Amino acid sequence: MRQRITAPGETMVFRIHFTAEDLARTRVADAPMPLVELKAAARALQDRSQPARLSSWRRHSLAQLSAGARMALDFIPSAGWSPTFIGAPKAGSPEELIEQVRATPTGQIRTALTTILPQNNPFTVPPLTRHLTDSAFLGDLCDGLSSLYEVLLAPYWSEIVDAFITDRSVRMRQVLHGGVEQLLSQANPQGMSWNAPVLEIPTPRDDNEYDLHLEGRGLLLIPSVMLMRPAIHYDAEPQPAVTYPASYDQPLRRLAAFTPKAAPTPGTAPVAVLLGHTRAAVLTAIAEHPGCSTKELAAFAGLASSSASEHATVLRDAGLITTIRHRNTALHSPSQLGLNLLNHTSGRLLG
Repeated sequence: MRQRITAPGETMVFRIHFTAEDLARTRVADAPMPLVELKAAARALQDRSQPARLSSWRRHSLAQLSAGARMALDFIPSAGWSPTFIGAPKAGSPEELIEQVRATPTGQIRTALTTILPQNNPFTVPPLTRHLTDSAFLGDLCDGLSSLYEVLLAPYWSEIVDAFITDRSVRMRQVLHGGVEQLLSQANPQGMSWNAPVLEIPTPRDDNEYDLHLEGRGLLLIPSVMLMRPAIHYDAEPQPAVTYPASYDQPLRRLAAFTPKAAPTPGTAPVAVLLGHTRAAVLTAIAEHPGCSTKELAAFAGLASSSASEHATVLRDAGLITTIRHRNTALHSPSQLGLNLLNHTSGRLLG
């Protein structure tokens, strides 16, 4: 990666350079990445942006933080440096990923500290940072990360997964209709600009400009529910990654992800409407083909389009699928509740 010093008043950007091979290897992540979301959530907890969306979440979360969770927050400030291995863009369960952090080789930690400590004002780096090479201290930090996840994200993870799936379904449509270049130009036009063959991302909190040449590795795009602006993981393996705000064009969906859900109306049993064979088949088709259109859903389930639309409406009202509009097309994806229902009762529903 090449770095340039900019003159005062210049717009700072991070430029990612693509070759034809890079375009062919660029993809969207298959699942949310818990540590990426946790790092974004920890930063959001400590600033005052997005009050309508996050104020109640902040008040509720801050009241529940343990001493270990607060110590972990010291390593993920609202802005500035934090250890890259804490928020690595990897898929997996939170428990698995935090165990990987716990097992980070001492040499890798030393390399990170050697790179960052001489370049930072001491007040911008946690005083305890130098203790990261101590396995006992790193273990305490990982325990704090676990506690932080349980408070900040665990209660909302189903909503985060739903938002991720719906965003990914739109991105896949963009690839189908216009290729990877349409994906790069439309994934987050407010925060990323595609000027072929370069993806430009503003860096408002940095006084430098950067050029990253992918060199055939391609780019991993990661939708994030917590994030408000794209973030670059230039040293991620096996390929660099960019995290961008999921559902930027669906503001109500972003707003609702961290809003307490209303209790079900007494006397209603939303899941009961799924006990019929046809509706269960529709839910199964949506789970097997997330992001499918109503016309495609009708074909998968062997129904007329009007019937498929009617069943999708019932499933959506029951909270078992989500539906968004892309251009003039309704796209259906399973919610986490819907997936859980299929995982636990598919034998009874489809038998």
